[in-house]
Amino acid sequence: MNNQKWAVGITGASGAIYGVRVVQELLRAGHIVHLMITEAGWQVFRDELDWHTDDREALLQEKLQQDFSGELHYWGLRDFNCPAASGSYRCDGMIVVPCSMGTVSGIAHGASGNLLERVADVMIKEGRRLVIVPRETPLNAIQLENMLKLSRLGVKILPAMPGYYQKPQTMDDLINFVVGKTLDAIDVPHSLFRRWGE
Repeated sequence: MNNQKWAVGITGASGAIYGVRVVQELLRAGHIVHLMITEAGWQVFRDELDWHTDDREALLQEKLQQDFSGELHYWGLRDFNCPAASGSYRCDGMIVVPCSMGTVSGIAHGASGNLLERVADVMIKEGRRLVIVPRETPLNAIQLENMLKLSRLGVKILPAMPGYYQKPQTMDDLINFVVGKTLDAIDVPHSLFRRWGE
């Protein structure tokens, strides 16, 4: 399972911690992560996590890479030199977590307006795994139609909805459930939550 190549997009939807934890778990498992963060995503880092984002590369090394064995590669949204932007690169798949409704729309309509949308488009055209983790409520008809369109194309829609049967005691328990379900969707083993029947 080591050295799989995953693309991860973090957008400006609330719930940046989900994206952070997904990246950490992929790196902990020894995988290669190609990371893209929208400007709104950086703002959510500041607003929700109180991260100082002036030196972005240093921040990502400190908060995400840590001492994990995987490789973290950060790409700006205009840097189309990212290998995952090409279908010939054997990327195992992509997770957009959290995924804003604006990004859902861009992906659903094939806009490829930035690197994140382009990589998602590549996953769809190449028939590779694409998992979208929306964090929005309530949802209007346009948003639901966009997600239905993506689902019909084979995209996994995994809303950030924690389960409660494992009797969560902390905020971490709730976060870990969503992160664990996200990793389940790409068949990456983890022990983040107690499964039903265990």
